[in-house]
Amino acid sequence: MTKPEEPAPQVVPPRPGLGHLIDATGYSLSGMGRLWRETAARQELILGAVALGLLALFGASAAHFLGFGVLFALLLAVEALNTAIEVLTDRISPEWSRAAKDAKDLGSLAVGLMVLCNVGFVAAVGLGLV
Repeated sequence: MTKPEEPAPQVVPPRPGLGHLIDATGYSLSGMGRLWRETAARQELILGAVALGLLALFGASAAHFLGFGVLFALLLAVEALNTAIEVLTDRISPEWSRAAKDAKDLGSLAVGLMVLCNVGFVAAVGLGLV
């Protein structure tokens, strides 16, 4: 006996005005929950906390903390985009392919460059260069 097929999920058009903002906030929170399942993102959050401690130890100014906050938010944004690339690549190309490898490697490079920017900024503050 076969099971009746479940209906395919329907795309719901976006709501206008405040409803759209509320929906978008929910999507963003859902995305953060998905990002939290990534080991790399959890490690970056831990290193971000360590960096904040170092900035405090260095006597960083409010502007330094703000600058780091922006860089760290960009790191998490790039990590989220990298995760999205990986998820889509695995869906589109579950078998090994050069294109899939290149897409994942480029996403990883983007994250790595943002990590270097964050580390470089904290080091520059610690050395009194900024």
